[in-house]
Amino acid sequence: MTNPQVTPGSASWTRTLGATGLRVSAVSAGGGPLGGMPELFGYDTPEEQGIAVALGVLASPITMIDTANGYSDGRSEERIGVALGRVGAGDVLIATKVDAADGDFSGRRVRASVEESRARLGMDHLPLVHLHDPEFHPDAGFDQPGGAVEALVALRDEGVIGHLGIAAGHVPTIERLLDTGAFEVLLTHSRATLLDRGADPLIDRARAAGLGVVNAAVLGGGLLASRTAQPLYGFRPARAEVLAAAAALHDLADEFGIALADAAVQRSVRDERIDTTVVGFSKPDRIPRLLASLANPVPEEFWARAEELLPDPALWLDTASGGR
Repeated sequence: MTNPQVTPGSASWTRTLGATGLRVSAVSAGGGPLGGMPELFGYDTPEEQGIAVALGVLASPITMIDTANGYSDGRSEERIGVALGRVGAGDVLIATKVDAADGDFSGRRVRASVEESRARLGMDHLPLVHLHDPEFHPDAGFDQPGGAVEALVALRDEGVIGHLGIAAGHVPTIERLLDTGAFEVLLTHSRATLLDRGADPLIDRARAAGLGVVNAAVLGGGLLASRTAQPLYGFRPARAEVLAAAAALHDLADEFGIALADAAVQRSVRDERIDTTVVGFSKPDRIPRLLASLANPVPEEFWARAEELLPDPALWLDTASGGR
């Protein structure tokens, strides 16, 4: 189930994203903090700093940037687009997501979202596009005639986009949409971490079907990155038991002399079922720091003891609150 130590240049650093044929690095760069999301992360990212982050990624061994139409009202895509305009994408895969606008997630809106992303990124062809956060739009009729799935498939057939993915949290919603057979990539967040394993059966299903698997928010939105992070997990207020488990994991990491954030990333990177792990960057110097940390092995005893601190499944996102 686990890869050996995964570092830039190692045999397992670059993988194929399921059956798409797309090549990705073990770590991808998340475009959320790059665009500035103070309401979620507790800090903003100035424009030039965000552009510098994108340029830093493009110059690094990371070969995928994950962004979305709706991140920071389009600022994430705009900043990535500026960087692409300066140096080009090279071998870096730019993946984005279609988002609703004013509650509209119809097929017409999907086409508009794609056009907005193409303009911001300066890309005529979008190689990978995800349907984003469908769980928040239960009445959108995604799989109905004229719906979002039909529009995405048509855009793929027209050559405007290359491959289709679904990027969401709520596992039951993802399961229903995977039944359409339209999607080639799964992006799950917050549910394959040191605090929550709710996505494990979903990941197994995706692998068996030949889908690419992307794991995001492995730091839980910050809870596993810092003791002083906002008391959120999965982008919502965390339960007291989850906060206690995170504190205990920080204590355990201190005992072993490692950074809990590094261990959280390595857990995902080592999982052979996961093609790439999305890590958000808000400052350019965090890119080489994260890449260097991958060379520091985490003791097996840490993993065993961390498993003992995993919250009860009743506290995982989709069982505790329905996941939406």
